[in-house]
Amino acid sequence: VIAISSSVGGAEVSRAPWLHAPVEVALKTPQFLLDRELFAMDLLRTGKVTQTRARALADVAVREAYTRKVPPALVLGVMLTENDELKSSARSKVGAVGLMQVAPRPWQSLGRKFGTNVHTDSTNLKYGIFILGWVAEKAAKLVDGQNETWRKALLRYNGCVRGTFTRNCHQYPDQVRRQVQQAARATCRGDDFEHCVAMPMWASRRDSASADTVGAQDR
Repeated sequence: VIAISSSVGGAEVSRAPWLHAPVEVALKTPQFLLDRELFAMDLLRTGKVTQTRARALADVAVREAYTRKVPPALVLGVMLTENDELKSSARSKVGAVGLMQVAPRPWQSLGRKFGTNVHTDSTNLKYGIFILGWVAEKAAKLVDGQNETWRKALLRYNGCVRGTFTRNCHQYPDQVRRQVQQAARATCRGDDFEHCVAMPMWASRRDSASADTVGAQDR
């Protein structure tokens, strides 16, 4: 077992091999298998999926969360905020589709990487979690601090940015946080939102930024 622990603001971020370990290493840890099982348990608790589908969704969701350095609980929170019925065929008034309510047009260039049928659960999750990781990187460069980072990232995921925001979109981060608190009980393993999502998400981006700075200095 790879024990990963990072001191952030006097608190310990642990049980998150995706935080510092290379992806290929993190995905081979017992923690990945545990996180996948806990995610499936939380999905089953919604009463909206079968055990078979819960396991299939959990495998893709947690694998992609590790790959994109996104807390698995945040993926669950966004998924249930966007699509609480967990319907693959869901489509919003503005054309966003699937589990993570992905707007296909802006991300068409990723088709070769993730697939073109965004209604397919696995493809939709790959798009959605990639976008979550991308907006988290953007947010970390725009704001400072763990609370500001997750909020800014979720606002961008929701399209709540200057000039394009919709009514009440600024409530979106708190809606996701409530879903995490209510639905990610197994995934968070008793941790509050700060320790389960905000702290590790900020730490992963802070460490990435530090590594880029060191690399630039070396060059």
